[in-house]
Amino acid sequence: MYTITDKKVLSPIDYFVEVEASHVARAWKPGQFVVLMAHEKGERIPMSVYRADDGKIGMFIRKLGKTSLQIFNEFNVGDSLWSVAGPLGTPIEVKKYGTVVFASDAVCGHAENYATLRQMKEAGNHTISIQSFKDEEDVYPEQFLAKSVADEHYITTSDGSVGIKGNYLDVIRDLIEQDKVDIIFAGGVLGTLAKLAELTRPYGIPTMTTVRQIMVDGTGMCGSCRILYDGQIKFACRDGPMFDAHKVDWEDVLKRETRFLEQEKLAKEMYLKKINESHGKEVV
Repeated sequence: MYTITDKKVLSPIDYFVEVEASHVARAWKPGQFVVLMAHEKGERIPMSVYRADDGKIGMFIRKLGKTSLQIFNEFNVGDSLWSVAGPLGTPIEVKKYGTVVFASDAVCGHAENYATLRQMKEAGNHTISIQSFKDEEDVYPEQFLAKSVADEHYITTSDGSVGIKGNYLDVIRDLIEQDKVDIIFAGGVLGTLAKLAELTRPYGIPTMTTVRQIMVDGTGMCGSCRILYDGQIKFACRDGPMFDAHKVDWEDVLKRETRFLEQEKLAKEMYLKKINESHGKEVV
């Protein structure tokens, strides 16, 4: 059993969960992920890791689908998840690069931002974190930002209510002009990652981005996270989830992201209807 040891709200749509999972904490490396199951007959959901310490792993989770809503609404500190499998995927190479940038604009990316820069800083790199949010309400509490592992930390919001108005792409443009970038890692919204690849391509700046977002099973059995990569077939769960962004066929990736939207929407609606009826009030 994987006991929940901490749980906190990060924003109206995101939350933090820490669970006991010593086998993962012992072996996990930046770039890898885990797969959660809330109960024995539940779905598998691939999840990025925020931190792995003292036999526990912390994760940022978005209330997006049925299982993520179920964990938020029905599981509290002291309860146990049925399964936490991992670590899975191929770790990134942690070494001395010089100036390492990590940019993120969604829940999985924010977890990877902290986790990656923490070890990159320990490896002797100058670390720059850029975290993008919609508005002030969406910005995470300070203790969950990547500020503590970054030599430079930037927050952007779409409406300018906190930090810089805009997106992490705007900050990266400025950093490139200042010749302050040796390598970029990024995670979050796939459409923004595709734009990042085009931004850095002319400069030849190494750019590693995650495509974990299109996974389903997370082990390579389902084939759902198949991508076209440098003219070859790769799997995000097995060969990634981080890839050289300049070699990814982003048009294909973005199409794959939308394949199960209707099924996900239906499962979410059915779950919310059931739990709202049982509680006698609206639950989100």
